[in-house]
Amino acid sequence: MSTPTDARARLVAAAQEMFAAQGVGATSPRQVLAASGVGQGSLYHHFPTKHDLATAAVGATVESALTAARRDLEGPTPALDRVVAYLERPRDALAGCKIGRLTSDQAVMDDDGLHDVVTAYFVRLLDVVATTLREAGLPDDDARDRAHAAVAIVQGGYVLARATGDPDAMRAAVRGFVSILTTPGSPAPGRTATKETA
Repeated sequence: MSTPTDARARLVAAAQEMFAAQGVGATSPRQVLAASGVGQGSLYHHFPTKHDLATAAVGATVESALTAARRDLEGPTPALDRVVAYLERPRDALAGCKIGRLTSDQAVMDDDGLHDVVTAYFVRLLDVVATTLREAGLPDDDARDRAHAAVAIVQGGYVLARATGDPDAMRAAVRGFVSILTTPGSPAPGRTATKETA
C-alpha cells in the first residue's frame, strides 16, 4: 500500500508526463489520476484544485531541469567546457523541451502563478549560463548576450527537430553555435565582426 508521500509523488510524476505530452490546458485531473494509479481521495487530499496540481508538477519539472543544467554548468572544469557540456548534453530533441513547450500553452500563459514559474526558470537558467561565461573571462554584457544565445539555440533546436522530424537538426544547431563560441576572437552574438575579429 502506498504512503501519502508516495501517492503525492506519483500524482506529480504523472502530471509532469501528461503536461509535457499534451499540455496543461488539455490535461484533466481525472487523466492524471488514472495515469498515476492512486486513489481518487489521494488526488483531492494533496491537490484540491487542478491549479494546485499544475503548480506542483510544473515546479517539479523546473527544479529538475535546473538541477540538470547546474550539474553541467557548475564545477571545477574549465568554464567554457562546462557551457559546451550543457549545450551538447544528449536530449530527446523530438520530444521537445518540457518547459519550453509550456510557453505555447495558453492555460499556462493566462495563469499568473504558472507563468511566473516558467519565467523564473528561464531567468535562473540564463543567470547560471551567464555566470559560467563570466568565469570563462567574458565581460558582463557579452556573457549575458551569449547566455541568451545558448539557451535560444537549445530551445530553437527542439523546435527545428520537431518541425523537420529530424533529431540531428538540434545537434547541427548546437554544433554551429559551439564552433562560434569556442573560436578565439569570435564576436558576441548581434555584433558585427570587424577586420580584426573576422
